[in-house]
Amino acid sequence: MAFPSDQSPRPRGLSNSATRATAVFGIALVLSGCARLGEGPAASLVPGLGGSDSAEGAAAASGAGEADATAAMPLPNLKARVAEGLGLRPRPSEVVPENLPRGSRPNRAGVRVATAPGPGLSVRNAGIAEDLCARTRSNEGAAGRSPAEEATEPPSQTAEGPEQGAGPDEPTSFWPDFRSALTMDRVDHHQVDAFVRFYRTHEAYLNRAFERGRPFLPYILAELEKRDMPVDLALLPVVESAFRPFAYSSGRAAGIWQFTPGTGRHFGLDQNWWYDGRRDVLAATDAALDYLERLHRRYDSWLLALAAYNAGPGRVNGAIRRNQYHGKPTDFWSLDLPRETHGYVPKLIALSYVVRNTEEYGIELPAIPAQPGFAVVELDAPLDLAQAAEMADSDTETLYRLNPGLNQWGTPPKGPNRLLVPRDRAERFRERLAELDAEDRVRWVRHRIESGESLSEIASQYQTTVGVVKQANTLASDRITAGDHLLIPTATSEDRAYPLSRPQRRAATQQSGPDGRTRIMHEVDRGDSLSEIASQFDVATGKLAEWNDMAPGDTLHAGQQLAVWIPAGSDGRSSKVRYRVRRGDSLWAIAQQFNVPVHRLRTWNDLEEDPIIRPGDRLTIYVNPTQLAEHRG
Repeated sequence: MAFPSDQSPRPRGLSNSATRATAVFGIALVLSGCARLGEGPAASLVPGLGGSDSAEGAAAASGAGEADATAAMPLPNLKARVAEGLGLRPRPSEVVPENLPRGSRPNRAGVRVATAPGPGLSVRNAGIAEDLCARTRSNEGAAGRSPAEEATEPPSQTAEGPEQGAGPDEPTSFWPDFRSALTMDRVDHHQVDAFVRFYRTHEAYLNRAFERGRPFLPYILAELEKRDMPVDLALLPVVESAFRPFAYSSGRAAGIWQFTPGTGRHFGLDQNWWYDGRRDVLAATDAALDYLERLHRRYDSWLLALAAYNAGPGRVNGAIRRNQYHGKPTDFWSLDLPRETHGYVPKLIALSYVVRNTEEYGIELPAIPAQPGFAVVELDAPLDLAQAAEMADSDTETLYRLNPGLNQWGTPPKGPNRLLVPRDRAERFRERLAELDAEDRVRWVRHRIESGESLSEIASQYQTTVGVVKQANTLASDRITAGDHLLIPTATSEDRAYPLSRPQRRAATQQSGPDGRTRIMHEVDRGDSLSEIASQFDVATGKLAEWNDMAPGDTLHAGQQLAVWIPAGSDGRSSKVRYRVRRGDSLWAIAQQFNVPVHRLRTWNDLEEDPIIRPGDRLTIYVNPTQLAEHRG
């Protein structure tokens, strides 16, 4: 299936009525020309007319939007769009360049490039595109990259030469067939032009993104072809996350397709202590394509479907209603959508165009084989990843990158019951797995229950869940008796053997802070929130979340340790903290918390001998982080 060209923005300075008159006149000319030439539907030849993208509104800047339950509404249908010359464009092999209408030109791959009539195309301030380019340069997508992920980034393999492992009749490279199947038009629009400039001048960025996507791109392409969906959508994870499987946005969107929690659950992606389906490339790809198919059925336009994937269907529906009410066009380019969404679709259009024309731009993309870089192995019992890596003659980092949905040290007891392993190691792995008894696939510890212990405390001690402990010991309730013993499934290796598990990724992030600041660790009390703790230490909530590999809306639990990076003192040892007094605080309790004398607190804040402090008051405290860490330890 090919992308529609949709509508191009109208020339600057024309009124709506003048634009419509010009459009009708132009369509009439092309339709008459098509009739004379006896060509196919005008929809495949006429460039579009009109002017406006990953996620839950603007807050989840680049994640799939929350599923929308908006009632049915009158939307442009496909037949009407074809009648107006705005339908689907044929594949490159079906295009006859010499018969293209005026205003269109074939590119190197034989794909028509739509050009809007007239100069001065602008729908929004021209600075938006450049601003979005700058944001892409700094962020490589919507969500930040954790230090743990950076440290284990796979090396890039350039040169699009033959790949090992392909059979005699199999294609050896992913790129040739993929390029020939790309069908997305390059619309003559300032944001598209800006992103084309960005991509063609940032080859290293593209190489990093495609190297991360190397194992998965052939799989995603095959899934799109099964559904007869445009193969250009295989590039969407580059726009969403730069193919970073552990990407986590400020809007709580996760994975290469950037699903928010609610949308992920709506499309069947489980999220629990052991597993996050939003990061599982196989499960999330299936969910993303389901979502995009549903949106395309609703709007009869892939550009509007992409906009709804980014901003949410509710926002797109509202923008369409407003334009219908005012008699304006309802194509993507004409809608008043969030700023982020205005750059989202142009990014994908530009990326598709640049990938199609890498030879023209002198860009050399990483070598990617035509077959997926993994094999799926079915499991009948939980498996420790360190043990799995040994059986696959691989390492746990590789397994985590192929299975980024795994949060802990092993596969989830309640599924999915599969593991992706390197394609060339799969056969040996299956043989060794068959020789290993199910009970030997994790390590079992015999724990004696002490007086006062609870199941949740015991589960936390062994980095597992209450449900797993109950299942392993056939417990019907949470009641346990001191002196009894429990069998606990645990990891076979030390924590450092699982560098990309959720706890290790967070620990690595907490160790890496901004220059000129000193880290202190803060223990969360019952009822605390990120915003409240950020206010106590006079730091931004978004920064506090970033320092702890979290999103601002994430919930906390009592006893959790958070890294807070406070300004370093002039002597390099003391750091200044602005503390916000909470209900129940006393000067003595605050002094104990920060390991400073009470009289110093009074001096630093010009307080009387027996001061009264109230919730919301701000206190200045100078702390020595090293001594504070020892005190709290």
